[in-house]
Amino acid sequence: MSRFDEVTAARPRNGGALALLGSRRFGPLFATQFLSAFNDNALKNALVLMIAYRADAAGAWSAGLLIPLAGGLFILPFFLCSASAGALADMSDKARLVRIIKLIEIAVMIVAAAAVIAGSAMLLLGLLFVMGIQAAFFGPIKYAILPDLLTPEELLLGNALVEAGTFLAILFGTIAGMLIATGNGEISVAALIVAVALAAWGVSLAIPPIRPAASPARFEWNFAAITARAIGQATERPAPFRAMLGISWFWLAGALYLSQFPTYVRFVLGSEEAVVTLFLAVFSVGVGAGSMLCNRLLRGRVSAGIVPWGMLGLALFSIDLCLASPNGSAGAALTTIGGFLAQPASWRILADLFGIAASGGVFIVPLYTLLQTGSDEARRAQTIGANNIINAAAMVLSAVLTMALVAAGISVPGLFLLTGVASLGVAALFWRIAPSLAAGSPQFEARKA
Repeated sequence: MSRFDEVTAARPRNGGALALLGSRRFGPLFATQFLSAFNDNALKNALVLMIAYRADAAGAWSAGLLIPLAGGLFILPFFLCSASAGALADMSDKARLVRIIKLIEIAVMIVAAAAVIAGSAMLLLGLLFVMGIQAAFFGPIKYAILPDLLTPEELLLGNALVEAGTFLAILFGTIAGMLIATGNGEISVAALIVAVALAAWGVSLAIPPIRPAASPARFEWNFAAITARAIGQATERPAPFRAMLGISWFWLAGALYLSQFPTYVRFVLGSEEAVVTLFLAVFSVGVGAGSMLCNRLLRGRVSAGIVPWGMLGLALFSIDLCLASPNGSAGAALTTIGGFLAQPASWRILADLFGIAASGGVFIVPLYTLLQTGSDEARRAQTIGANNIINAAAMVLSAVLTMALVAAGISVPGLFLLTGVASLGVAALFWRIAPSLAAGSPQFEARKA
């Protein structure tokens, strides 16, 4: 008997994205991860706006300190907990574990709702760390469970949908967090995050049970030891480890872009805050479009052939974004979103931004699929956990490098240019190693035999 006989026996052989989203095998998992990403970003953005625009919420602490601290508190658990989360997922029924995590999230969001209504930024900062722990434990599950639920031919599409859904959830959640600035915004945000948490738990009940991939073992609380071991084990298989490094480059570049949107819009383009939201929307839709394009181009095949082309696109669009940017600093008067869109040069900038994001989707989806198929089944979630640790380190490195380059006098368009030039090197590297990445896939070995 397989680990998912009652569902796999009914797997359809044909069907596209809508059929997969409507199936019990994938739909509940997709909805759960979408709602979770939505809630994380809604609460994070509401907290950032509270800190930035309400002096009484921050108290004696400056917004310049608290906003970066909020990001750090959310990402820190990925270093501390990802390896343990992967080990726990491998020895557990992943569906049951998701339900437990989402049940805990309801309690966290109830407390967060009270903190939003009370305007307590400090309590929300502490809760943001708890949310980071939840996200760190959920992260390995949502990718490691896909090969259990989907056929090999559906795996690429499943990853594309998860990636597209994640970025759209980030967009919608960020916009929802802006409700905090409206009349009775605290009540609206509080009610929303609790309702979404309840919905995420409710749909998680429909995720089919999965037999544990590894034999149950005693949970290890030495986070440092298990983290070191997880990364060490990840390096034992060159193909998955190289996929991890490629995924981490995507997050390094993506973190740079997302962090620089406000500065670029305000001081380079001289436009109002609404243009920042427009940039986030274009970027999110672009990643989703690129993810789905990747599945269409590869027709469900697990292959690394398209990976370097995705990175090449990201590099070229990044370089052109620098060239399309206006010279000099913007004046004091800020252009409205209508004024921005009325300028022909703005459409080139938006096209470059969409191209960067879409190319990133083409690049990252095959790498996630190759990471899953090239990993040891009994340690798949631990491998995903190691990937999350390296991704988190890449995002921290991105922040450090960005600050250093800005301190050295590099402009935001200059940062885009450097990212594009560096990505050319990454594309060249992946052209060289693409055959070894494909060799890590069982589908490749089956075809070779």
